[in-house]
Amino acid sequence: MRKFNIRKVLDGLTAGSSSASQQQQQQQHPSGNREPEIQETLQSEHFQLCKTVRHGFPYQPSALAFDPVQKILAVGTQTGALRLFGRPGVECYCQHESGAAVIQLQFLINEGALVSALADDTLHLWNLRQKRPAILHSLKFCRERVTFCHLPFQSKWLYVGTERGNIHIVNVESFTLSGYVIMWNKAIELSSKSHPGPVVHISDNPMDEGKLLIGFESGTVVLWDLKSKKADYRYTYDEAIHSVAWHHEGKQFICSHSDGTLTIWNVRSPAKPVQTITPHGKQLKDGKKPEPCKPILKVEFKTTRSGEPFIILSGGLSYDTVGRRPCLTVMHGKSTAVLEMDYSIVDFLTLCETPYPNDFQEPYAVVVLLEKDLVLIDLAQNGYPIFENPYPLSIHESPVTCCEYFADCPVDLIPALYSVGARQKRQGYSKKEWPINGGNWGLGAQSYPEIIITGHADGSVKFWDASAITLQVLYKLKTSKVFEKSRNKDDRPNTDIVDEDPYAIQIISWCPESRMLCIAGVSAHVIIYRFSKQEVITEVIPMLEVRLLYEINDVESPEGEQPPPVPTPVGGSNPQPIPPQSHPSTSSSSSDGLRDNVPCLKVKNSPLKQSPGYQTELVIQLVWVGGEPPQQITSLAVNSSYGLVKNSPLKQSPGYQTELVIQLVWVGGEPPQQITSLAVNSSYGLVVFGNCNGIAMVDYLQKAVLLNLGTIELYGSNDPYRREPRSPRKSRQPSGAGLCDISEGTVVPEDRCKSPTSDVKDNSFSRSRSSSVTSIDKESREAISALHFCETFTRKADLSPSPCLWVGTTLGTVLVIALNLPPGGEQRLLQPVIVSPSGTILRLKGAILRMAFLDTTGCLVPPAFEPWREHNVPEEKDEKEKSKKRRPVSVSPSSSQEISENQYAVICSEKQAKVISLPTQNCAYKQNITETSFVLRGDIVALSNSICLACFCANGHIMTFSLPSLRPLLDVYYLPLTNMRIARTFCFTNNGQALYLVSPTEIQRLTYSQETCENLQEMLGELFTPVETPEAPNRGFFKGLFGGGAQSLDREELFGESSSGKASRSLAQHIPGPGGIEGVKGAASGVVGELARARLALDERGQKLGDLEERTAAMLSSADSFSKHAHETTASLSKELVSYPKLKLKIMIRDKLVRDGIHLSKPPYSRKGFRCARRSVLSAMWFIINLDDVKWVQLCLLGSLSGLAFRRGGHTAQGSDMFQPLPGEEFFAEGASGKGTGSSEALMKEG
Repeated sequence: MRKFNIRKVLDGLTAGSSSASQQQQQQQHPSGNREPEIQETLQSEHFQLCKTVRHGFPYQPSALAFDPVQKILAVGTQTGALRLFGRPGVECYCQHESGAAVIQLQFLINEGALVSALADDTLHLWNLRQKRPAILHSLKFCRERVTFCHLPFQSKWLYVGTERGNIHIVNVESFTLSGYVIMWNKAIELSSKSHPGPVVHISDNPMDEGKLLIGFESGTVVLWDLKSKKADYRYTYDEAIHSVAWHHEGKQFICSHSDGTLTIWNVRSPAKPVQTITPHGKQLKDGKKPEPCKPILKVEFKTTRSGEPFIILSGGLSYDTVGRRPCLTVMHGKSTAVLEMDYSIVDFLTLCETPYPNDFQEPYAVVVLLEKDLVLIDLAQNGYPIFENPYPLSIHESPVTCCEYFADCPVDLIPALYSVGARQKRQGYSKKEWPINGGNWGLGAQSYPEIIITGHADGSVKFWDASAITLQVLYKLKTSKVFEKSRNKDDRPNTDIVDEDPYAIQIISWCPESRMLCIAGVSAHVIIYRFSKQEVITEVIPMLEVRLLYEINDVESPEGEQPPPVPTPVGGSNPQPIPPQSHPSTSSSSSDGLRDNVPCLKVKNSPLKQSPGYQTELVIQLVWVGGEPPQQITSLAVNSSYGLVKNSPLKQSPGYQTELVIQLVWVGGEPPQQITSLAVNSSYGLVVFGNCNGIAMVDYLQKAVLLNLGTIELYGSNDPYRREPRSPRKSRQPSGAGLCDISEGTVVPEDRCKSPTSDVKDNSFSRSRSSSVTSIDKESREAISALHFCETFTRKADLSPSPCLWVGTTLGTVLVIALNLPPGGEQRLLQPVIVSPSGTILRLKGAILRMAFLDTTGCLVPPAFEPWREHNVPEEKDEKEKSKKRRPVSVSPSSSQEISENQYAVICSEKQAKVISLPTQNCAYKQNITETSFVLRGDIVALSNSICLACFCANGHIMTFSLPSLRPLLDVYYLPLTNMRIARTFCFTNNGQALYLVSPTEIQRLTYSQETCENLQEMLGELFTPVETPEAPNRGFFKGLFGGGAQSLDREELFGESSSGKASRSLAQHIPGPGGIEGVKGAASGVVGELARARLALDERGQKLGDLEERTAAMLSSADSFSKHAHETTASLSKELVSYPKLKLKIMIRDKLVRDGIHLSKPPYSRKGFRCARRSVLSAMWFIINLDDVKWVQLCLLGSLSGLAFRRGGHTAQGSDMFQPLPGEEFFAEGASGKGTGSSEALMKEG
């Protein structure tokens, strides 16, 4: 028999209610023609959220470790993060749940395991034999603070030093404490009355594993005999100790001290050091002790077969070297090299050829972990050059201010960017290959190219190859090159728009197909770049200065939270086009001494050499107007031309080259406002940007301003706030060449904007982003928040799509501007582009974030673009190829579709999303995304050959919606908005990819695609690879004969439970890790895993039985929970029912069913039915009997809960057979008069 589920019953009722709501929605939005239904293929099962990889330098590093056999590097941080690096492309990120700082890391060399010691006195054992490392064991010390750990090579016993000066020993297989303890009072002299301080160093003698060297902070060093449990020698020095290192022969060791000295000791001469060295101290002539220096924080002592040993140290500089950068000192024989570092040194390690401490070390490199960098120094070459770092650790070279992510780019883009970026690489690196080369690459299933673009505070733009979950820098563009550097204090006031970083990038608009790049900077400037492979010299940089400031005369705010509905413009009316105006470019001061027509930055007027790559096309700057600064640009768009421009006799060079510089100028002594939006389109040859004052559009082919309007002037007579621009100031100076000045004046100056990298800006993001109109200032400062070039219907009466610009504002308004482009070719360069507002106005709640367009099949309509071609070619060659390549290109879907086909506009704001049918402009679908929060980022992206809307909200939720129906597909809490950095950098892209700046130095990538999550395991690299451990050094004949070789120690016999007993349970708590059986398998080889082999089979069997028992218990718990929930639901709903006597209620049910043609097989007032017919029955089961479309399951369910048996057509369905109806039973019941009708409302009225 076919079984039915109660959830399907509820789904059926929900579907009925949803269909009713859809009918209601269609009534609310009537249209002449019914919108064609688009078959949507995306479902909830296509989505799953998970982190993929983390790129960049580990934020706030604190510890360093290296496996010399596996060639794996580990870095711990102050936030509890763990980063593992192998060969380029093999990286891994892990996180300790506690978030405590990592104070030390110790590899189990060639075992695929790692021990981490945290500041919360916890030790963790990590299994690195799986692609996602997991913790196998944890040990929490309860009574002592952990200060230092040491794990000898090929040993399973870990020495743990504490703040009290004691040393405990941990078995790394079981992660339990041994009963063997070295107490501080037994290690020091019995006559000593003072505590020696915390343990700062532990190491065993390279030639005798039974001798343990213990360093205390106060300056005391003890050589402890593990077998006899007593101190052999004690070495005392007046200065505190920071580190200790052995000579490989085990006869000498060296200590670094807090006064900048090094002391070398003979093991058998504890009275005084053999030698005392002050590497950076000034030697006094009279033989006195050198002046004290800064502490030497770490020292290493490495030997070679063919020469003098290396002594490598950090710190120890003289106190009189004020302002000197941190240094690493390499002492080799009589030579001393001081290597300056850019940042403070956190730790360093010397990489050696052998893992055995009793052999010649043969050092070949030094890994230096800096506060914000990782440096690898080649010790084998003269001058100690550094290796070229292949890891993407330079993301934070200058603080990241904005970020964009592009997936499925043209295949020729990455090679083109790499070719011009390769010429920028510095010289002088070591010629050897990167020595950290462990692990294996994953089998990446992604084949599409991905590019990440980061904008930085110093004005640089970096392009990264992000394909196949890796990251590699391709090309770096320095936008500050087009500006003059301020050499004196008189030039600095113009940059008052920001406190610092005047070249910081705010917005990036990039067209991958045409390779046109447009950036908006914090100083209210816009630069347009073309990509070229030829190097040229630009004699004069094209520049435009724009005055963009408007005053509001009177503001009448509509009452309520939402503005009144905008009056619909007459369909036949066509607003007059705005003619471009030209004024001479002047930079002056007004009569009252206020700065006027002054840009924030000064563009170079000398010849500029532009390297291959992106080259400046045009610089646009907003200028000061009437003593007031320009507002920051809030939106930006650019469109490349129908025809191809042949630049005048200026020479250009390879790479990204400047096409045009646009600057907003000072007005009336006030700096310009920052740009808030930007868009560029290569097919139209246009760039548009806006800020809180208004919008400006520039034709970068003709180097002319086409549009320069205040935001309120875009409304015309349809402004819901009834704002009017004040008359232009009489003393206003004319604006830059080609500017279109409509009306300008004074606006109340806003507070000066902070630097994009300052903490003040990060902490100010807690303000409300509500769309509510709460102040006159907010209405008057309506900023441009989104811009989108497209080819669509601009008005309701349009019969065919045409080029236009859609403008979104912070008050939730969308306005449409029509573009009338001249024909392509030479006409495009001679005839002006006509720009005119169309009168179309749409409204949403909250600031507009994103706009896109769909065709009638649900496919995304891409903006028009012009394919890239090389502009800097010889004239002869250019003339030959002109006929081939010069063509009016508009890759718009309208060219391949019928003109009459409709489109859908998808608009996403901070609060809601709407799908507007075009050209009718009816709202086809609407979705309120959030009520209590606001959307930070919304993108229309492609996934699984379909389109969806992806949103990231300030409350930490990531949501996706189908298009065009806006059906919710995913809603997952991911992370809260903790600072402005996340909001500024979070972005979605195609194929279910997203990223954000998780820390000032790291990028976190994630996916919301189920397919990518399933394939992620294969894409990740492997950290552990089977490698044979190198052979131990040969002791030689005479050393073996006379006992001069290394002495071994049976640590199991010494530290085991049989000889040393059990440790106190209150000392430390063992915590099993989540690694489970997989972790045991990973550790079940090598020296450490020998004992685990025998227990592996038994543990597997026990765990499988345990899993079965847990699943059974979970199923029982789920059934019990479901039963309780059903009873609670019926009990809560029963309170809302009208109180009827049970018998009367049964009779009412019977009479109603009889009238509907359903025969009852037994009286409803029987004893059995009387007990079952409770008041909660009707409410719990939605007693709605619409027999025109009633489902048989609902009828059976009603019978089961009311004690009735329905009989119709010879079939019987009783309550006990609710989930198993009779064979062949239909899913509906017909009434006596064809199809009966009835409802719960009717039933209640009869009662």
